[in-house]
Amino acid sequence: MSKIKSLKHIAIAGNIGAGKTTLTGLLAKHFGWEVHYEDTETNPYLGDFYDDMHRWSFNLQIFFLNSRYRQIVDIQQGDKTIIQDRTIYEDAFIFAPNLHEMGLMEKRDFDNYFDLFKTMSAQVKPPDLLVYLRADISTLVGNIHKRGRDYEGSISIDYLKKLNERYNNWIDNYTEGNLLIIKTDNIDFVNNAEDLGYIINQVEGELNGLF
Repeated sequence: MSKIKSLKHIAIAGNIGAGKTTLTGLLAKHFGWEVHYEDTETNPYLGDFYDDMHRWSFNLQIFFLNSRYRQIVDIQQGDKTIIQDRTIYEDAFIFAPNLHEMGLMEKRDFDNYFDLFKTMSAQVKPPDLLVYLRADISTLVGNIHKRGRDYEGSISIDYLKKLNERYNNWIDNYTEGNLLIIKTDNIDFVNNAEDLGYIINQVEGELNGLF
């Protein structure tokens, strides 16, 4: 356990509704890690974005880019183990290009955003371990409906499908660091202690293998 605690950065990745935030909190509690959550509560653009994606897409992505970059800098400068809810890579390789492809972000805005991402990401290290929650669309939709966030009410099935395709392509080609893929469609790590234990064992195995 002492070896695991010497790590600095674990990150949880996954589509909207995959269970990232919940699992982040559960793993943090089990291992005694601190948490850096995705900044959705104080994000000044999120509600506007879901009402008018074309108008607010660039603003939203820049906010997330800055927020996640600041988190990584804090992690690397600190001396604690941090588990991060969503990574800096997901906006750049999934959300921003998807918005551009759908005609919801202008090419010049996307190019500007991605150039900034490349500059910033070159200054930081990838997480020691990336945990990806892979889920089918039906699982994502069910989880989104359960949590009932107002600003997520207008998310379409087509939008989730496009994101899932990009997520799977990104993960299939992920080479930045260590990766653990967990399929969440048939497990309930919130209400089933055995399922949570399975994930914890998987994470422990990956982390112990780093030494």
